Amino acid sequence: MKEKQPLAIAGGRPVRAAFLPYARQTVDEEDIRGVVDALRSDWLTTGPVVERYEAAFAEAVGARQAVALSSGTAALHAAVFAAGLGPGDEAITSPITFAATANAVLYQGARPVFADVEPDTLTIDPAAVAACVTPRTRAVLPVDYAGHPADYDALRALAARHGLAIIADACHALGATRRGVPVGRLADLTVFSTHPAKHVTTGEGGIVVTDDADAARRLRLFRNHGITTETRERLGQSAYAYEMVALGYNYRITDVQCALGLSQLAKRGPWLARRRAIATRYAEAFRNLKEIQPLAVREAVEPAWHIYVIRLALDRLAVDRDAVFQALRAEGIGVNVHYIPVPWHPYYEGLGYRRGAWPVAEGAFPRLLTLPLFPGMTDADVGDVVAAVSKVLEAYRR
Repeated sequence: MKEKQPLAIAGGRPVRAAFLPYARQTVDEEDIRGVVDALRSDWLTTGPVVERYEAAFAEAVGARQAVALSSGTAALHAAVFAAGLGPGDEAITSPITFAATANAVLYQGARPVFADVEPDTLTIDPAAVAACVTPRTRAVLPVDYAGHPADYDALRALAARHGLAIIADACHALGATRRGVPVGRLADLTVFSTHPAKHVTTGEGGIVVTDDADAARRLRLFRNHGITTETRERLGQSAYAYEMVALGYNYRITDVQCALGLSQLAKRGPWLARRRAIATRYAEAFRNLKEIQPLAVREAVEPAWHIYVIRLALDRLAVDRDAVFQALRAEGIGVNVHYIPVPWHPYYEGLGYRRGAWPVAEGAFPRLLTLPLFPGMTDADVGDVVAAVSKVLEAYRR
């Protein structure tokens, strides 16, 4: 019988000497040249590169309009504004997401309502959404968790019955498709993030895509203080006057950031393919590990694999998720957890949300673990993750 290797957390030799993060951007010389060109141009912000980037992003996801903003959170906030939500309204979203999804609803004075998730994908459950609809409901904010599109067929049918807007939080899902339709064409407004952990980056940044020209106009208004024109437009018209017609924010993104994004977009295809290859290797490596339950991939869905999430079968382990987390970190593997349920955060508890209302999401959380996955990972890196996970689970197996 093979002797068990002592865990690094117990004084053994770690699988890796150098720490492997769960996500990391890839920036090459072409990206750097694009940024330098922007720095040498006449426009550092709200200039022509922003427009070029928006056009390229819209084309990449098959949308008619794209509006770039300073962060994914700003993009979510702008989308909620563009959908017309305000005080007294409700929007239904998932409890398994980053807090920004629900926060964007609060920013507009509306109330987020959390609907439970489906047990196999952890995307929002349309039946749970239907049970949450009230006369105050104005929108549904599905989250394409881990890069797997939500069930937009069911959600669109529900939205049509009740006259609701669908605002997709697709911050994990650039490049994903459902029934051959790209994420970006499945909802009324679709929000992407371009944070460094995501598929392409602008440093910080977000973008909203839509086919609705009026919604795009409202998005552009909102990111610029609620002002009807931008500096470059006024310069072209030899005009100085402007009008503020709504309470907006300074959510503008710079030409420097968009130059990086434009260069990154050109590489999204190979990077997406690499993410899928890593996910496939993980799935094959862990197929016979009974201590792991991977997320499901629904028929006719091509996920974008922003993150690779596993659920631990805690009944087969002598320790909890947090002990596995710490042991893998000691092995040099930068595992993470996505996410603490939003209603569990102290701020939301202070708003009156109480634990126990979302049994699937809350039951999944103590078992969730995110493994490293990014295009710059080598085959050796992937092998180290597999080796470390196998080593730790073997050591803690009941």
